[in-house]
Amino acid sequence: MASAVKLEGITKRFPGVIANDRVNLDVAAGEIHAICGENGAGKSTLMKILYGMQPADEGRMIVNGDEVKFSSPKEAIALGIGMVHQHFMLADNLTVLENIILGAEPSTAGIINFDEARRHIIEVGEDYGLTIHPDDLVENLEVGERQRVEIIKVLFRGAKILILDEPTAVLVPQEVEELFRNMRELKAEGHTIIFIDHKLDEVLEISDTITVIRAGRTIDTVKPEDVTARDLAELMVGSELPVPEIRESTVTDHVVIEAVNAAADDDTGSPKLRNLTMKVHKGEILGIAGVEGNGQAEFVEAMVGMRPLTSGSLSLEGVRMLGWGTRRRREAGIGYIPEDRTRRGLLAGFPLWENAMLGHQSMEPYVSNGFWIQTAAGREHTKKVVDQFDVRTPSVDVAAHALSGGNQQKLIVGKEMSADLVALIAAHPTRGIDVGAQAAVWEELRHARAAGLAVILISADLEELIGLSDRLLVMLRGEIVAELDPRDVTPRDLGSYMTGASVQQGGE
Repeated sequence: MASAVKLEGITKRFPGVIANDRVNLDVAAGEIHAICGENGAGKSTLMKILYGMQPADEGRMIVNGDEVKFSSPKEAIALGIGMVHQHFMLADNLTVLENIILGAEPSTAGIINFDEARRHIIEVGEDYGLTIHPDDLVENLEVGERQRVEIIKVLFRGAKILILDEPTAVLVPQEVEELFRNMRELKAEGHTIIFIDHKLDEVLEISDTITVIRAGRTIDTVKPEDVTARDLAELMVGSELPVPEIRESTVTDHVVIEAVNAAADDDTGSPKLRNLTMKVHKGEILGIAGVEGNGQAEFVEAMVGMRPLTSGSLSLEGVRMLGWGTRRRREAGIGYIPEDRTRRGLLAGFPLWENAMLGHQSMEPYVSNGFWIQTAAGREHTKKVVDQFDVRTPSVDVAAHALSGGNQQKLIVGKEMSADLVALIAAHPTRGIDVGAQAAVWEELRHARAAGLAVILISADLEELIGLSDRLLVMLRGEIVAELDPRDVTPRDLGSYMTGASVQQGGE
């Protein structure tokens, strides 16, 4: 097969870091080509170079047989290359329709034809099973909905070479199957897909070819029929594929978190969380499963004081948190790993040691006499977090935006897990991190649970939910519709409950 994309000797340097070191990649036309590698391996940087977002310092790019040099994504798009980023590239203050057509506005006599654009967007969404509402404001969308907007934006522009960076991170198994069906249809129609994913079983299922990158270098290119998930894990990080499991129970009778008939509205004032009643015990991981947009985000925000309840109550250690602000809840021992690290977890332009203080800046070791920030103590503590959680960075003074997405996530998880907590709200804690980092986070959660931490775990990785949770709750349309024993449920079963297909009285 002829090559759709050929990269030869691509090198990219940043201060203190070589992100890509003479990387080679050959993607055949009409194939699904996966790129695997641990966090910071250089996958996303390589794709940004292909998409014209960053120039390579060295090397050649050949697209459809012609050598190219892109100075902007506009030039890549003109050659039929589209990219769905791991960190969404959307304008929050615009509607879904406006984001999708931005830069590719259909017009007649210089006037944008919004009706034509709306019809085309709905048509693309229906063709590929990506349900969206064109007139919704992007700032009101959940993470999963934003992902759909990004995918439709690429398809709307008619891209023939698609770069998908972690596209399944927020999907349940049934949605992943639908996406894979769409990818196969695109392939059958002659599209070429470059697919970056950390879920090795998905890589093996969907890919025609797999390239592994480690520490910025090409390690190997293999066929999925010739390797196993364990083989890929060893190529990526030099270790076996980890398994999320909690082993022996550490659950006690002591209730740490209790919600009684909790209800909350979304940002538009519409009811989103309805009559939620639940308890989380000391030494317990309570998993909450649900398709994005079914009230999980509102519950998490209510727990950490970012969203008021319209009725009901939330308690910590038997004390109602009525009127408690976010700072008081944090100081009382509630940790928080947000679902969207770029919007809620980091100040991208600030150094790592300042980011490591976020949410804990009023507590030790960051303050003295209740007022003065101790910069030396902050740097020293951040160094410990960086070492313990293997955050790949040349210095704690590097700005957060200089890190890969996975390393940003490890910093956030590390700063929360190293604090003095009684409860942890963990929303997608391993999203976008490699198998080695996953194993480290799982181990930290197990240790914290054994030490008595109460954990609420929300994750789109259903195997993670099943493997780590002591109990599982399923949220649908803002309500708990099932309580399940993780020992008796499969990812497919859980996905059915999440979509409402298997909500039965026996599971409620």
